This record gives sequence, C-alpha cells and structure tokens, in this order.
Amino acid sequence: MADTGKLTVFVGNTRYIVPEPKRRWHRIMGKLGFWAQVFFLVAYIGVLSTAMFYFQFAQAELPCPLCISQRMGMMLSSLGALFIVSHSLKRTLTPSGFMTGLGMAILGALLGSAMSTRQILLHILPGDPGYGTAMFGLHLYTWALISFIVVMTFAGVLLTFGTEFLPIPPVSKWARGLVWAIIVIFVATIAINMVVVFVEEGFNWFLPDNPTSYQLFGFTPTPVPTP
Repeated sequence: MADTGKLTVFVGNTRYIVPEPKRRWHRIMGKLGFWAQVFFLVAYIGVLSTAMFYFQFAQAELPCPLCISQRMGMMLSSLGALFIVSHSLKRTLTPSGFMTGLGMAILGALLGSAMSTRQILLHILPGDPGYGTAMFGLHLYTWALISFIVVMTFAGVLLTFGTEFLPIPPVSKWARGLVWAIIVIFVATIAINMVVVFVEEGFNWFLPDNPTSYQLFGFTPTPVPTP
C-alpha cells in the first residue's frame, strides 16, 4: 500500500479512511508505539529461545511444570503484541483493538507472574539452592517474574496514554517484511515449544516436579560439554 498519509480502518464490514496524525510529535509516538510492540515480540522470542535451546537442550535442564506454565504465560502475553502488530500491518487496528491487545498482554503476564511467584516461594527458605542454574545471580523463574512485571507496567503505561501510542506501521517494503519475518519466527517458536513439551511429557497426564528425561522416548539428556 502506498503512503497516502491516511489510514484504512475496518470496523465490522465498514471501511473507513481516516487521516494519520499531522503533528510530528503524534506521528513519532505512533511509530514508537508500533516498534515497541515489535520489540515486545523480539524480547520474548529471545527469552523463550534461550530457555529452550540453551538451558533445556545444551545444559540438559528440563523445565518443570511451573517452568512450562511460565513459558505459557509469556506466549499468551505476547499474543497481545502479535494481535496489535499484525492488525497494524494490515491497517485494520482500531483504538478498541489496541486496548484489547494490551489487555491480552496484561492477562498473560498476570498468569505468568502467579506461576513464577509460586516457584519463588517454593525455594525461598535460606539454604535452598533453587531449581536450575542461576543467571546473573537470579534463577530463571525470578527473571520471568521481572519480565512479567515489566510487561504489565508497559501495557499499563500505554493504556494510561490512551491512543497517543496507537501504532503507525511502516510503509517501506523492507521494514514490513522484517516485521512479518519476526511474526513468523515468533509463531515457529511457539510451535517448537509445544512439540518439545509434548516430547517431554509424552502421553502422561502429569509431569514430574523434577523431570529428568523425555518421557515420550524415555531419553535422558546430558549436558553438552563446554570447550
């Protein structure tokens, strides 16, 4: 779509052509709002990929049920950003849709924060080594709680400003292509996580509190030796 200085918005089956904000400050805030949502997706792609490919595969630290629940919270929270970004690219994002996406992000973060808080409390006693390897002095479930707090704060601030940060998508082909590629990578990350969880749990109803093997194959992983 050519940059005509206007936005195409669909409300139901009705198509509206509305002008983009004319003030430079409002346009900057709209573009900042769009790329902030893209960064939201990229950040959780990095978190989920690090947890899965490094800690789970390289270090052979299988996620416990609470760990998996926290990953689910991250995915659900990111669906809000995905909703906003995809509708922005298709020029169908309305102010109410923007608020819906932020609400989805908050609900997913609330779920994830409840799970991570639960795991923190399980290992809060002095002398408890915690579950898994610590990163920069904190375990992954503590970092997960921090990320959920950041998400809720981020979404809350945007809701406070109303439509000031209503995303304005890029018009250049390379930028739009980059964002669509990020969306594909995010969806692939979710799909891979789902497959990995199925392999870990197999056809069992419950996953052990401290899993040590992939129950679908009965395979016990070992850490990849570091040079």
